[in-house]
Amino acid sequence: MALTDKKCVPCEGGVDPISPAAAGEFKSQIPQWEMITVDGEDRLQRAFTFANFQAALDFTNRVGAIAEEQGHHPALLTEWGKVTVTWWTHAIGGLHENDFIMAARTDEI
Repeated sequence: MALTDKKCVPCEGGVDPISPAAAGEFKSQIPQWEMITVDGEDRLQRAFTFANFQAALDFTNRVGAIAEEQGHHPALLTEWGKVTVTWWTHAIGGLHENDFIMAARTDEI
């Protein structure tokens, strides 16, 4: 099933981060995203570029709307002509399938 066809499931901790093998499978569906590690936690990150600040802000708001709808929220850095989106599951200190779903939905925007 495509990541964009899935919905996030509530994750409030108590589960392990996704395995490297599963992460690799999901990552193949979102090739423009980087897997990074920050403070020992794996994360997905991608920078999107825009013609101006207003376009970047509009994108930020659209990502915020889908995040609120799914109850899963990223780190968003909005700058002139650029938005950096970072997904990870805070409750487990790493990556969950939800992060890959939301990265794919971000790409759809």
